[in-house]
Amino acid sequence: MRNMGEACTAANRIFVHASVIDEFGQRLAAKMSALTVGRGTEPGVKVGPLIDEAGLDKVRSLVADAVSRGATVLTGEATADGDVAGGNGFFYPPTVLAGVPRDAAMSDQEIFGPVAPLTPFSTEDEVIAAANDTESGLVAYVFTNDLRRALRVAESIDTGMVGLNQGVVSNPAAPFGGTKQSGLGREGGPTGIEEFLETKYIGIALS
Repeated sequence: MRNMGEACTAANRIFVHASVIDEFGQRLAAKMSALTVGRGTEPGVKVGPLIDEAGLDKVRSLVADAVSRGATVLTGEATADGDVAGGNGFFYPPTVLAGVPRDAAMSDQEIFGPVAPLTPFSTEDEVIAAANDTESGLVAYVFTNDLRRALRVAESIDTGMVGLNQGVVSNPAAPFGGTKQSGLGREGGPTGIEEFLETKYIGIALS
């Protein structure tokens, strides 16, 4: 929900183990539906408008596509009418979708909106393959109580950054950047400084 989901580090695909996805979805939907939508200048507002009409239309289109392919709306989308807090605007309610299929358009696109698409998985190998099945590779998040599994999965996911049991990884002291279509090079930390330096090689004959 950071910046209404309009962040390059936002989680666009959420894979949840099949044994807990129903409870997880219900709890997340309860949290999301409790967020107040409106103008950011108003007290108590937690979710403001999207950037423009095109951004709003994109989110609506991606959600509609997922629903048409079998996803279930747990909260949000059914009440999306663009009219919030007494006036028109580019608002989209916090939305949770369950059972989002892998062939949904939002499975390989940045949503850039307050939408949490939940997809079940059964095995570690399955979810790693699903996580890597995208042209993007900026950041991934892994939540587990098993440290060995956390490190194993983090090493297996093809992204520039991984957050283990945390949803925010940006840190000026650490390198920021991605793989695949998410860019080349890094900014931040010593690695980022090196990106702006020129390395000079001098060969010396000692004989």
